[in-house]
Amino acid sequence: MKKHLNTLYVTTQGAYLAKEGETVAVKVDGKVCLKVPIHTIGGIVCFGQVSCSPYLMHFCAQQNVGFSFLTENGRFLAKVEGPISGSVLLRRHHYRKADDPDFSSRMAKLFVVGKIVNSRSVLQRSLRDHAEKDGNEQIRKASGHLKAKLNEMRPNLSLDSVRGTEGDAAKTYFSVFDHLITSQKDSFAFKARSRRPPLDKINCLLSFLYTLLVHDIRSALEAAGLDPQVGFLHKDRPGRPGLALDIMEEFRPFIADRLALTLVNLNQIRPTGFQKTASNAVLMDDETRKAVLVAYQKRKQDQIVHPYLEEKVSIGLLFHIQAMLLARCLRGDIDAYPPFIWK
Repeated sequence: MKKHLNTLYVTTQGAYLAKEGETVAVKVDGKVCLKVPIHTIGGIVCFGQVSCSPYLMHFCAQQNVGFSFLTENGRFLAKVEGPISGSVLLRRHHYRKADDPDFSSRMAKLFVVGKIVNSRSVLQRSLRDHAEKDGNEQIRKASGHLKAKLNEMRPNLSLDSVRGTEGDAAKTYFSVFDHLITSQKDSFAFKARSRRPPLDKINCLLSFLYTLLVHDIRSALEAAGLDPQVGFLHKDRPGRPGLALDIMEEFRPFIADRLALTLVNLNQIRPTGFQKTASNAVLMDDETRKAVLVAYQKRKQDQIVHPYLEEKVSIGLLFHIQAMLLARCLRGDIDAYPPFIWK
C-alpha cells in the first residue's frame, strides 16, 4: 500500500533502465546515475526517448510495478504491467453495475458531488486567504453557483443530466480561475480550459498534473482488482481509463489545481520554463517538468485526515483508499461509495 509514494519518473532523454540485482538501474551514456530498490517503487513513468531492458520489465511485472510510457510533454502512450490482479468476481460485479443505467447515474452523482464540493472549497480558501483581492466578488458568485449545482443533484437525475451539471459546474469554476492567480499574472493569465493542445502556461501545467493523477489512480484501481477502463461517469472508449477519470474528478481541485496555483503564486516555476510551438501549443521545458514532478511527489507525502475513515493518511494513499472503498461498494459491503471531500 505504501509503495505509491515512490513513483520513479525518468525524464532524461536517452536514458536506459536495466535490472541489477533487486534494483532498477538508470543509465545515461552507459553510466549508472541512479539505483532504486524495487521494493520502494510503486510505478515507473518514462517520458520521451527512454528505453528499458526486457529483463527489467519481467522483473517489474513480477513485483506488480507497472511501466507507463508518455511523450516528452506528458501525453500517455502505453502501459506495461503483469497479470491482472484481484478477484474475477469483483470485476464481474463491476461490469454488471456499469451496464446498469440507474446504478451508473448514482455513482456518477457521487463523483460529481465530490468534484463540485472540492472545487468550491478551492474558491472559499482563496476568499479566506486573500480577503482584499480583486475579483473576490466574482469568486463569491461562482461559489454560490456551485452550491446551487449541488442542490440539483436529485435522486432521480439521469446520467446525461449529471454530466450536464458537471460540465456547467466546471465552466463556472474555470471562469474565475484566473482570479486565483495572485503572482506572475501577466505571464500566467488564464482565459479558459484548453486541451490537446494546451494553449497557455496554466493549461499546460494543469494538463500535466492531470496526467500524473490519472497514472496514480489507475494504478490504485488495478491494485484493488478493478478495471480502470470501465467507468460510470465517463463513457467507454478504447484506450481511455474511464473509471480512473471518474475518481480523478474528486482530486482535480484538491491536488492538481491547488498545486498548480501554489507553484505559480509562490514563484516556484517561471514563465521562461514554457515555450510555444508553431501550432500555438504550449510546452514545458525539462527543468520545469522536473520541478513539477518533485512538487507533486512532495505533495503526496503531506498528511490529511480522511473524511470517511477519520484517520490521518498521506495524500498519496487517498487514491488507494478510494479504490478500496469503491471495490467494497461494488461488492455490496457498504451501502454507497463515499467520495473524497476536502475539509
